[in-house]
Amino acid sequence: MAAVAAMVALAGCAESGAPGPGQATPSGGASQPSASSSSPPGQAPGGTELTIVVDDGHGSRTTWRLTCDPPGGNHPDAAAACQALAKNGERALPPVAKNLRCTQVYGGDQKATVTGTWRGKPVNSSFSLINGCEISRWKALAGLLPPTGA
Repeated sequence: MAAVAAMVALAGCAESGAPGPGQATPSGGASQPSASSSSPPGQAPGGTELTIVVDDGHGSRTTWRLTCDPPGGNHPDAAAACQALAKNGERALPPVAKNLRCTQVYGGDQKATVTGTWRGKPVNSSFSLINGCEISRWKALAGLLPPTGA
């Protein structure tokens, strides 16, 4: 049942690009990265250079740099991170819409920010585990973000 709720929440999160409080869309504005491009399948148009900051909620912060095409930087698994972005970045990088109903499940104190460029477009995304929608976004980017306690 929880898996179904998470899938429904993520599907609802993907339908809206409206920023939540203190969050911006992955492109920094109203438009989102487009899935259609002139690049070959599996290759992202433009460059990817991201900084990922993870706060474990207990005073420890970790910062990684990530590049894709080819995967690089100091991320512990750059290839998995780039793969997670390619698979779910379009729907997981945008914030949860303000009017979306999310399950009131708390997943932990972890938080993360992802900033830089993805597919040549600006990214400024915040992640937490405060409800089912946010947990779904985090899990959709498994590989880029560390595992959660939920």
